Amino acid sequence: MRTILVTGGAGFIGSNLIYRLLEDEDARVVNFDALTYAGNPETLAEAGRNPRYAFVHGDICDGALVGRTLAEHRPAAVMHLAAESHVDRSIDGPAEFLRTNVTGTFTLLEAVLEHWRALPPGARAAFRFLHVSTDEVYGSLGAEGRFTETTKYAPNSPYSASKAASDHLARAWHHTYGLPVVTTNCSNNYGPFQFPEKLIPLMILNALEGRELPVYGDGRQVRDWLYVRDHCEGLLAALARGRAGEVYNLGGDVEMENIAVVRAICALLDEMRPDPAAGARERLIRYVADRPGHDRRYAMDTAKARAELGWAPRETFAGGLRRTICWYLDNQPWCRGVQDGSYRRERLGVRRA
Repeated sequence: MRTILVTGGAGFIGSNLIYRLLEDEDARVVNFDALTYAGNPETLAEAGRNPRYAFVHGDICDGALVGRTLAEHRPAAVMHLAAESHVDRSIDGPAEFLRTNVTGTFTLLEAVLEHWRALPPGARAAFRFLHVSTDEVYGSLGAEGRFTETTKYAPNSPYSASKAASDHLARAWHHTYGLPVVTTNCSNNYGPFQFPEKLIPLMILNALEGRELPVYGDGRQVRDWLYVRDHCEGLLAALARGRAGEVYNLGGDVEMENIAVVRAICALLDEMRPDPAAGARERLIRYVADRPGHDRRYAMDTAKARAELGWAPRETFAGGLRRTICWYLDNQPWCRGVQDGSYRRERLGVRRA
């Protein structure tokens, strides 16, 4: 039975990945997570009842603890998802993004390199360090074209700059030290367990409560939406079949303007939880001042992942959005539990702008 160490496994993508990994009977999973505001133990309560799951409460900047964890559990692979990830928060407080995403990734790479070098030859050859990143490192597209794995990096926010730095570190540790690194860059994820600061869960919960639905600028920013379960399948494909030193773009092949996403949420909630007395939920949409440095369009070319990994997204946006809304409707206690009072769905990303 192989052991996989997942950093950031209590977060949105990480928790979905851990549940997917535990579906495979040959996988033992170690979750290394600092449990910041977006990581909640309740998310993995069911996983905690599985004997093949272990949790380590730790910060990836703590090299000694990372090293002890690697020595104790001897993972055959590391899937690195631990990161500060919300653009608006990075505008208000970039320091934490540099600490976790840059210094944390460096610290993790150093510890994993030492672990990898100590493995026997067969295990060393099979080992992989999967570095999970974002399409935002590529910057902003015009009306046409898509990001490929060779697109020049042009990050425009403190968040994307910190992730770009982590990507470069992972690349350097492969080319300089031989660490078998595989990098994935994904488009916007959505689905169960997403913290309600992100667009889709924020709009779902605000609309249910009759609160305003703030849309930045003209709402015509375009994002490529990837259902989180499809993303997890892509990560597993990259771990199993990705070539060391290579980068793979994972996207949903679904380009949607933000305002269209918000309207789709309103329409589904009007269908699933109608409120005839108040009227259609589109009445709650409010256009607000745009995010500073807001990228206009992202779109991913997934041809390389399709050809080399045998992966393609399966979920349509309509189907994935309906699944997501159903999950939030059915899991209101979780939604209340993850909001501990430090975040009340207020506007972020304006303090330093």
